[in-house]
Amino acid sequence: MEWVGVPPPQAREGSIKSKYTSLPHTDVYFWECKKLKLFRFGRDGSEGELSFLCFGLVQGQTPLFPRIFGHEAAGIVESIGEGVTDVKPGDHVLPIFTGECKECSHCKSEESNMCDLLRINTDRGVMLNDGKSRFSIKGKPINHFLGTSTFSEYTVVHVGCLAKINPAAPLDKVCVVSCGISTGLGATLNVAKPKKGSIVAVFGLGAVGLAACEGARIAGASRIIGVDLNPNRFKDAKKFGVTDFVNPKDHQKPVQEVIAEMTNGGVDRAVECTGNINAMISAFECVHDGWGVAVLVGVPHQDAIFMSKPINFLNERTLKGTFFGNYKPRTDIPNVVEMYMKKELELEKFLTHRVKFSEINKAFDLMLKGEGLRCIITMED
Repeated sequence: MEWVGVPPPQAREGSIKSKYTSLPHTDVYFWECKKLKLFRFGRDGSEGELSFLCFGLVQGQTPLFPRIFGHEAAGIVESIGEGVTDVKPGDHVLPIFTGECKECSHCKSEESNMCDLLRINTDRGVMLNDGKSRFSIKGKPINHFLGTSTFSEYTVVHVGCLAKINPAAPLDKVCVVSCGISTGLGATLNVAKPKKGSIVAVFGLGAVGLAACEGARIAGASRIIGVDLNPNRFKDAKKFGVTDFVNPKDHQKPVQEVIAEMTNGGVDRAVECTGNINAMISAFECVHDGWGVAVLVGVPHQDAIFMSKPINFLNERTLKGTFFGNYKPRTDIPNVVEMYMKKELELEKFLTHRVKFSEINKAFDLMLKGEGLRCIITMED
């Protein structure tokens, strides 16, 4: 733990006192971008010059250190910069890793949430206003992460990335709405849009996948088929409305064929939440011809190629992609919080652990061991 200098917010920025934050896998993914020492050898076998390679580069990451992680959180506005009218000190907000400027073509479109100005940028470690960081340690700048950096008691966020929410909402519960839960929930409710009585298959039963199952439950699906390689996840998935479980390792044929046989030709909707290209193909090919819709949520390797026979499309199956569940951060996320307040969305079952900020390494250990879904980190010990 170190003391970090955080200056007042500048134009179109807000200073946020983080109250609760949690740990999605994305933080671990970029945290693991470590330097590995490599030696180059000459043709004669002699050792050459020492070079460095970031492990993350293999997966498409860009190393950017030092930086303050954290992007799934809830807090209170401490102060605001020039030109900020949407929020005021004392407002309860969710910092969001992507934004909504409300002025670009994407923000004005009813069909998109991919803001031109504030779209997620994993490579940017500074603020848009002046290209500088708002964090420093002994005068040395510290990089931001996803424009939020909530693993700090105070952070500075662009106002377009702040979702103002109902002050009555418990921040230690709704903090998880700011990333993974909304991603999976929206993939089902906003993109797949299953009708009441539909059969829905969800590939991957991590937090995002279970949020997709929760969306199917809310939509009134008659059957929810959970697909995962880890049988230990099946028991807990029942809490999210999952009625059937399929482990691809238990079958000799492709899982899409197994699901088609289970459902008389295929499911009505499928949501893929793993980022595995084979799971993506299976999700698409397991939907029913004529009306089936598959939605891709997981992020694959940047060089991965999706391959399926054209006849699968010609037989009127639909393939869609989604980003953050197609939710506009400032416009829509407050409504997701209201779903929880009205007891339509059940958040408590996602919250499996709780630690103090000074014990944040325990949260990383739990994530690396694959234990639990979301660990809430209390910023005030």
